[in-house]
Amino acid sequence: MSEQAVRKQPGPKKLLSGGRIRKLTVTALLGAVSAVLMLWQFSVPLIPSFIKMDVSNFPALLAAFAFGPTSGMGVALIKNLINLITTSTGGIGELSDFILSCILVIPAGLIYKHRKNRKFAFLGALAGTVCMAALSLLTNYYITYPIYSTFMPMDMILSMYQDILPSADTLWKALLIFNVPFTFVKGLLSTALTFILYKPLSPILKGRTRS
Repeated sequence: MSEQAVRKQPGPKKLLSGGRIRKLTVTALLGAVSAVLMLWQFSVPLIPSFIKMDVSNFPALLAAFAFGPTSGMGVALIKNLINLITTSTGGIGELSDFILSCILVIPAGLIYKHRKNRKFAFLGALAGTVCMAALSLLTNYYITYPIYSTFMPMDMILSMYQDILPSADTLWKALLIFNVPFTFVKGLLSTALTFILYKPLSPILKGRTRS
């Protein structure tokens, strides 16, 4: 290799800088996509109408697999900051979504980072989904719903659950019966979309061309 060719090759610092710029750029773009997907919410039968289903976490999972859990958390942060502009929950829904999204992407990204293959991607996403569903019981009980109750009496909140299931007479029961399974299914939907789209999108996300 000639001396001129060697000089033209980018150094490690330049490559590292370019990689960081790409990571930040793709994270921001995925955050914007996630924010749009969060707007496409829909109600689910046998679930109180104020609880909405969406698939906005799948871009965060894409980012977590492509660049690591910090990128997935960045997508979740950008998504919820954008949605604060049009929020109807006073930011409470966005806070809850950010916390649960982080709980989803952190184990998913860490497990996949340990061994980057389809099996570990599935195990990571499943572990994240289970953690998100299980911990939603605690985050809703101790954070989200106590804040909501300052704007709407807890009895009124519970009545929305009891209209569907009269025996859901405490917040703990309501969350366990409705919110936990709902959150688990929500995570599974995002996981399914990630598995369908990650492989074809991976070269684009990482800036690589297929051979």
